[in-house]
Amino acid sequence: MDAPLNRNLNNFSRIVIKIGSALLVDPENDLRETWLNSLIDDLASLVQSGKEILIVSSGAIALGRSQLESVQKSEQLKLEESQAAAAIGQIELSRAYNESLNRHQLSCGQILLTLGDTETRRRYLNARATINTLLQSRVIPIINENDSVATAEIRYGDNDRLAARVASMVNADLLILLSDIDGLYSQPPTVNPDATFLEEVEIITSEIENMAGDATNQNSRGGMKTKIEAAKIATASGTAMVIGSGKPHNPIKEIAEGGRATWFAPSTNPVNDRKKWIAGGLDVTGSVVVDCGAIAALKSGKSLLSAGVTQVSGNFSRGDTVEIVDSDGTRIGRGLVEYDSHDARKIPGLQSAEIRKLLRQPIRAAMIHRDNLVLNS
Repeated sequence: MDAPLNRNLNNFSRIVIKIGSALLVDPENDLRETWLNSLIDDLASLVQSGKEILIVSSGAIALGRSQLESVQKSEQLKLEESQAAAAIGQIELSRAYNESLNRHQLSCGQILLTLGDTETRRRYLNARATINTLLQSRVIPIINENDSVATAEIRYGDNDRLAARVASMVNADLLILLSDIDGLYSQPPTVNPDATFLEEVEIITSEIENMAGDATNQNSRGGMKTKIEAAKIATASGTAMVIGSGKPHNPIKEIAEGGRATWFAPSTNPVNDRKKWIAGGLDVTGSVVVDCGAIAALKSGKSLLSAGVTQVSGNFSRGDTVEIVDSDGTRIGRGLVEYDSHDARKIPGLQSAEIRKLLRQPIRAAMIHRDNLVLNS
């Protein structure tokens, strides 16, 4: 990294804050109102100092489940029960945020997203325009996954990655993930009390990824694994990220005053807006394995040609996102593929003339064009 990571919140202008269910809702599925008010006090101070604030909030299902008479307290919810709980809880969650913000003469607007709202380019741009309009009017967006309609096939599954996707979408310069743990450790502290705490992460390596553990709270979907995935999305877009404990009151003030937290450095060479969308996409439908020559060509800024592809996996259509990997399975990057999987499987290693003869149709200039391709940093 060229320079020390900036940790002064005063130097960030647009901040996305993600709040987990376990922080907002107690084990009895009641709102932690005093804690929420302390958080909003922190955010109001940031707004008054000129910051733009977005909140990505979990908690709707946890708040709503207590009103489902057919569900036992410790019972795992079925899909339709989760959706019903979310429909109830979203109203409660919005009311709680609005009442707390009103104490500071601030207001909020609710935005519910599904996977398609960030993975489909037109809907992505529309969601971004809506969020920007709210911010221009000094209204704080409260964003959540639309759990009342999302299914396993069309959901983020956790709000860590949703928050990172939103941060990338709106060009935020900081993403704060408030958690029930104060940062990243070499091992989960519940497993090894002597695990090493990481104060700063410059580059997310495979070693860093292997340090992550799963969620432990029944009201949480994520865990450290999804937070590391979120960090990869955010930092590639030029957004710094911090994982800090949300357990104390005034948790943002705690981080601002140097409290224990793990900071992730943003990329010093973030991609442009279209490539941010590609890089942060969660809906990857296949992969292509490339040879050493293709890797060198990609790193020099060239498109991925079929001649450099050795294997194609998955079922995808033209324009879908696929991973680019080397022969060992290491991810090189990703991009929007120019062929559907049926044709793509026929042409690895072939030159243009051979492809034209085999497919008997106009050929594409590349398997993945350089304008639709993002390499891992």
